[in-house]
Amino acid sequence: MENLRILLWAGFLMSLYLVYSQWTADYATVSKPSANNTVSAPALQPAKRQTGARTTPGVLALSDTKPQLFEQTGVPESEGLPINLVSLSNNVLEVFINPDKGADIVEAVLIKYFLSKNDTENKVKLLTLNKNSYHYFQTGLLSTIGKAEPNHQQRFDYIRTNRSNDGTKRALFSWEGDDILVNKTYILSEDSYEVKLIYEIKNKSGEAYPYVQYSQIIKKDAKVERSMFDVETYSFDGGIVFNGESYEKLYPDDLVEKPLMATHQNGWVANIKHHFVVAAIPEAESSFSYQATYDSDNSLGKISAIGESSKTVFPGGIAKEEMSFYIGPKLQSNLKELRPGLERSVDYGMLSFLSKPLFWLLDKIHSFVGNWGLSIILVTFCIKLVFFRLTESSGKSMAKMRVLAPRMKAIQERYKDDKQAASKATMEVYQKEGVNPLAGCWPMLVQIPFFIAFYWVLLESVEIRQAPFFLWIQDLSSRDPYFILPLLMGAGMFFQQKLNPPPPDPMQAKVMNFLPVMFTGMFAFFPSGLVLYWFTNSLLSIAQQWRLNKKLGTKTPISTGRGSDGDG
Repeated sequence: MENLRILLWAGFLMSLYLVYSQWTADYATVSKPSANNTVSAPALQPAKRQTGARTTPGVLALSDTKPQLFEQTGVPESEGLPINLVSLSNNVLEVFINPDKGADIVEAVLIKYFLSKNDTENKVKLLTLNKNSYHYFQTGLLSTIGKAEPNHQQRFDYIRTNRSNDGTKRALFSWEGDDILVNKTYILSEDSYEVKLIYEIKNKSGEAYPYVQYSQIIKKDAKVERSMFDVETYSFDGGIVFNGESYEKLYPDDLVEKPLMATHQNGWVANIKHHFVVAAIPEAESSFSYQATYDSDNSLGKISAIGESSKTVFPGGIAKEEMSFYIGPKLQSNLKELRPGLERSVDYGMLSFLSKPLFWLLDKIHSFVGNWGLSIILVTFCIKLVFFRLTESSGKSMAKMRVLAPRMKAIQERYKDDKQAASKATMEVYQKEGVNPLAGCWPMLVQIPFFIAFYWVLLESVEIRQAPFFLWIQDLSSRDPYFILPLLMGAGMFFQQKLNPPPPDPMQAKVMNFLPVMFTGMFAFFPSGLVLYWFTNSLLSIAQQWRLNKKLGTKTPISTGRGSDGDG
């Protein structure tokens, strides 16, 4: 039994080690937000901004009738050219639109999210024209007959920005070529991270105008070395494509070897990172061709969605097209309302089937208590309650094992040169006293998936980002700044071990005694919310095991003297 318990602890440690290994292998190099995270531009007015070098990410390549992938040229524009950016904002999001290149959203600032808890000056910027690490949208319409087209390289005229009575803000841009007039309107509602885009296509020519709609996300990553203990490196940072039912992660190495080309209905594309998502969402029920490439030399990635079939505006006719962008935190309720499936951009990993109900429970409890730390404690209590019977059965076995510990040690000493005889004598004692040596291990084994699932809940849920608890814990998504909670957790694990029978083998006993120290060192760099969960779990386990030990130590008839069972 003791050997199995050692193996289970080792397996748990190995699980943690594998998580660390995956972090360092996949996410050691990630993009770093620009240091300048505020944009001084008057709201609802064109804002002139002096910019450095810009990178033109694409030149359109067409076959006879169907759009192909956009080439990524990486040709910088002239230094120091001013760009007239039009600002559109509400109380949570501010986006900047570049009329000189496709009237596309090229910068976005989250007004209520900051880079760190103590830095309220630098807001989180999800889209940027920073020349070393840029990230922005490209959108437009493509002509399938070679006529002029309002693609992302075209200059649009900025018409106006206005505000409706309901608080909705709109920015209107216009383009005209070959007697085709296209109005491009961005709509931003109050308290929303969704930006709607509406095309109005007017055909003033004498012939039909067939077109397809497209959108793509361009992202260049800056090479930044990060510690594996940096919370930003824990989760997936990259592109995903949703096919209407599930999504596929786009790893750069895979795209270099084989670019993505697929057709989906009700799909969307996005770049996700820790706590945030930037998504381009075509109109529902529409079929689009989804394509993705990665240029490893320039760390440049592109994900595009191109209409699978063309639409036609006849002479004198008017057509409309719509799509949406989500630029903001991974708030699951908001994401699901925008498009079913978008909430899956919250990457809980392989154990999402456990993580999602755990988050649901955590969120429901938080709606009553109003503190995420208290919610974590109460969820831990609920998990403990679910496994109470199983843990109680295990605790009874452990309590009996503790009473039998002196006899087990005597057997080990008597048969120290004959392991087979020692094992046989040990099993005879177990059978006589009605003890199952494996019963104490199952609760630990069962709880490991819940621990990992809850770990991803605390790591990925933006709702807990920078959330305070009490006293010195002011950010449950970051490590304890004074390492007090990990030390308390290690002490709890130590006392929890003392309530269980020690291994008869001295070497095993030393390993078990060292585990609290090892866990304390590892958990010192984990999010404090996770440490709070494990500390609470340890306290509840101590209380339960102490109660069982006290109860069974006086009422459970277990003989401790020497008898005919072979222990001498």
